[in-house]
Amino acid sequence: MAKVSLKKISKVYPGKNGQEVIVVSDLDLEIQDREFVVLVGPPACGLSSVVRMIAGLEDVSRGEIWIDDRAVNDLPPKDHGVALVAGDHTLYPRMSVSENLAFGLKLRKFPKAELEKRVRGAAAAVGLEELLERKPESLSREQCQRVAIARAVALQPKVYLFDEPLATVEAKARGPLRSEIAKLQQRLDATTLYATHDPVEAMAMGGRIVVLGDGTVQQEGTARELYDEPANLFVAGFLGRAPMNFIRGTLKRERDGLLFSEMEEGTIEVRLPISKFPATDEFAGKTVLLGIRPEEIGIAGSAATEKYVGDFPALIDHAELLGAEADLYLRTGAHTLISRIPGGSSSLAQAGHRGRFLLNMNRLHMFDPDSTRRIAPPS
Repeated sequence: MAKVSLKKISKVYPGKNGQEVIVVSDLDLEIQDREFVVLVGPPACGLSSVVRMIAGLEDVSRGEIWIDDRAVNDLPPKDHGVALVAGDHTLYPRMSVSENLAFGLKLRKFPKAELEKRVRGAAAAVGLEELLERKPESLSREQCQRVAIARAVALQPKVYLFDEPLATVEAKARGPLRSEIAKLQQRLDATTLYATHDPVEAMAMGGRIVVLGDGTVQQEGTARELYDEPANLFVAGFLGRAPMNFIRGTLKRERDGLLFSEMEEGTIEVRLPISKFPATDEFAGKTVLLGIRPEEIGIAGSAATEKYVGDFPALIDHAELLGAEADLYLRTGAHTLISRIPGGSSSLAQAGHRGRFLLNMNRLHMFDPDSTRRIAPPS
C-alpha cells in the first residue's frame, strides 16, 4: 500500500474574458498508509477534481501529488498505482462479469493462473460468485457497482479511489453497499480515499473525514468531532441529516452571565452563564449567530429541564412524521427553525398550533457572522 500526499495542489480552468476559474486552491492533504479517508463537500466544491488528479485523469495546475516516495504529476494514469471506482462506472456490455474483471489484468499481461486467481478472489470479496457468467444488461445498478468495485480489487492497487460510487445506486441498496465498502477496506487494509457529496454517507463511512468547501479544507476529524465541534458556519450547516439552525441575535452582559436576544422581534431569549461560554464575552453588545441542531430543541414540559433553557413560544408551521422521529418547522417571528422530536411526541405538537420550546444549553454554539468561525463551544 502507499501514502498519498497532496502538496499545495490547485486546479484552474480558463474562464470567460481570460479569467481563471479556480476549482481547487492550494490544497494540502495527507493520507497515511492503509488509512481510510472520506472527502466530502457540496456539488462544485472540487471534490471530483481532487480524486481525478490523484488518478492522473486530470492535470494538476499547481502543486505536487506524491504516492509513496515519488511525484506522480507527470506520470501516465497507469503508473499512478491507483484504482478508481466512479458512480458512473461503465462496464463492457458484450463481456461477462468474469471478462470485465479480467480485462484490466489482460492489458497488464498477467499470467492466466494469476489472472483467474485474482478474478475469483475479487468476485468473492464483493459477493459476485454466482454472477460471473452474466452480462451487464441483466444486472441491477447495485450489482454493476459491485462489478466495478471487484474490478478495482482485482488490480490490487496501492491506492483505492471512490468517486461518488453510490450516486446512481437505488436508495434502499445504498446502506448495505456502503457498509460492504467499509468492511472491504478493513479486510484489504488498504489506503483508500472515498469521495461523496452526501454528508450522511460521509459520517456513516467512519474513518477520518475531510470537509471540502470552495476548493479548500474547511475542517477534518472524526464524524463525532465534526458534528459536535464544527469549526465554522459552513461545516455546521453542511453536516447532518438536517442543517444546524442559526439564530441571529445580540449578546448583552448581565453580571455573571450573558443574555442572547433574537433580533427582529423574535421570541427567543437565552440566559447563559459566562463560565460556560467564556469566549463570547468579547462579543457583548455585538451581533452573533446562535447555532442549535434540530434534535436539541425540545418541547417545554417534555424536555429535561436541568439542561434545557430559553423557554420560548413558536408557531408550528408544519410537521413531518419520519417514523421514529418527527420534524417540526417552527416560526419564532424572525426565523424558521427545525425541531426534531421523538415520533411518539408528535401528538404534543400539531401544525397550526402554538407551543413552547427549549434549547439544550450543553449543545449550543455561537458563531461570529463576520469571520464565520465558531466562537463559543460549550465547555
